[in-house]
Amino acid sequence: MILLAPEHLEEIAAEAEAAYPEECCGLLVGHARGKGGFEVVRVVPSPNVDPQGGRGRFEIDPRLLLELQRTLRHGPERIIGHYHSHPDHPASPSARDLDRAWQPGLVWLITSVAGGAAVETKAHVLERGGGFREIELTTTAGKS
Repeated sequence: MILLAPEHLEEIAAEAEAAYPEECCGLLVGHARGKGGFEVVRVVPSPNVDPQGGRGRFEIDPRLLLELQRTLRHGPERIIGHYHSHPDHPASPSARDLDRAWQPGLVWLITSVAGGAAVETKAHVLERGGGFREIELTTTAGKS
């Protein structure tokens, strides 16, 4: 399970809509919560630096990633995953996502955007043997 504040989901949805028809992306900062669960305390937007221009692909800015890792190094929070949008595609990992996935246990939060409107967000975790497993997404307001 992953727990987010409603504002985090709203921020991600707004970013996904603003980026449409390209993909948006960013990092999820938080901590482990219970058995295999996560809690997001901060959403960190990233420019999509994919050389293809963000059409059907995303790439987190490596400088942002390194700076954030340095900032979090000695604190209780860490990067627990990332988010990106799927313009006119479902909120499920694509074959391209699986090809680019490399760190088991990271949360992949994906927002589907249909015709410029965010319609659904789902959370997935990359399994150690490869492949994704969908996990429950809950907000602190109790909505999922």
